[in-house]
Amino acid sequence: MSGKISVQSLAPADREGWMTKQGGKVKTWKKRWFLLKGSSLYYYKSKRDNDVTGAIELTKESFVKREEKKKKYAFSVGTTKRVFYMYPDTQSDQEGWMKTLSAVVDGLKSPPKSEQPSPQPAVTPTPTPQPEPEQEPEPEPVYEPETDSNGAGADGPAFQSQGGVVRSRLDEAKMAVNFLQSEDSKVLEFWQIWSESIPPQEDVVDGAIVFQVATAADMDKLTWRTSGPQNIFIQKMVDFFWNVGAPETEIDRLNDVGALINPIQIGSWIDMSGKGGMDGGWFFPVDVPIKFALESSDAGDPIAKVAAWAEANGVQRCTSVGRDMGAAPPRQTEIRFLIPGDSFEEQLDRGLSAFDEFEFQSIPDEMLALIRSSPELGLAMSVITSSEGFVRLGLMCPRPDRELVEQLCQITAPGGSSSQIMEFQALLGVEGPAYAEYQFLMNGFGYGVYKEGFDVVFHFDVGEEGPM
Repeated sequence: MSGKISVQSLAPADREGWMTKQGGKVKTWKKRWFLLKGSSLYYYKSKRDNDVTGAIELTKESFVKREEKKKKYAFSVGTTKRVFYMYPDTQSDQEGWMKTLSAVVDGLKSPPKSEQPSPQPAVTPTPTPQPEPEQEPEPEPVYEPETDSNGAGADGPAFQSQGGVVRSRLDEAKMAVNFLQSEDSKVLEFWQIWSESIPPQEDVVDGAIVFQVATAADMDKLTWRTSGPQNIFIQKMVDFFWNVGAPETEIDRLNDVGALINPIQIGSWIDMSGKGGMDGGWFFPVDVPIKFALESSDAGDPIAKVAAWAEANGVQRCTSVGRDMGAAPPRQTEIRFLIPGDSFEEQLDRGLSAFDEFEFQSIPDEMLALIRSSPELGLAMSVITSSEGFVRLGLMCPRPDRELVEQLCQITAPGGSSSQIMEFQALLGVEGPAYAEYQFLMNGFGYGVYKEGFDVVFHFDVGEEGPM
């Protein structure tokens, strides 16, 4: 339920106050202003809100039950449709709310005396079956993260303490990144806050936490990605976004896309550069129809062009969709997908046509020759769009060998070599990149901290952490 029912219009309330409520589709907690009026328990985003966020309609079948195994001072309100979980800040408020709500339910079970039927001959009553309390809430049509922020800062526990071998390798590989060596670095602090937002390995019951890293050939820009089961990731992930100043409108956007796709796996990413670039966001590493990914993007000419190109080239599904959570617009949405085709040349031709169709510069001939020298099937693409135009386009070529990595490093940074990449790779404990991406960043979207134009980025699948 949502709509034009203001807090003021319900005054005087039977009871009102702040409580933290668990979402339905994603089990996270979000602070709400609750207001009881008659048999309706309304909740709002603020105590002066003009629009109600939702309402719990109490009936004679409802129940109120203490639930402190979930959260301190928590209790549940059950209806025939679902069970709602919430908690106030104090025990006295918990007792007050439970007593008030229980009185409303009891009143609904017993009609007023004026409506009581005339006395009847005594008989042995047949018990009326009561509905069993629901053990799990029914899905709510809103993907609802928590606003309370409990994430650790840069002085929190070390990354290694959160998990096992894979995190230790990431921590060691970080030491090969020159611009992350200063203890006073804001970028290093950003990395630490992000790393501490990743659930500990001991939280994994089913599935696994996945770690990936991508670096430019000159190692002046890196992207760190992690993903895992939604139920253990969402709360810490949203706390991280609040910690780094993500706007509430973008967290609401995460809700909307989550409700559309309902992903089993979710994740967060951060970008950083030697010039002080710091960005972060979320992604869903799931195989879904590309139309869902397009609906997650800001409307405009770029998305219309991507939709037309995808239809013309047989791209029906994507492998990942994500979005940045920066404080300032324009927002950027990334879609990744495999390029259809029975041969390398067919896939490559389709990929190159996207550069033309989306009005990016063509891949330089020297780079294109290297791509053709390693004709591996499985080409993929990464497209980033915004309301202000295309942002970046990348052609991702799988499994580049060491010779190709060396050649690409020399082209990208004349006089350079792959030695730093090889050191980084060894510390990550992997045999080689999963992809070499040939990407072009449009002018104006580097913001003075990221390289615009063509670049080469190596993607590494670092590993997984499953149940302990």
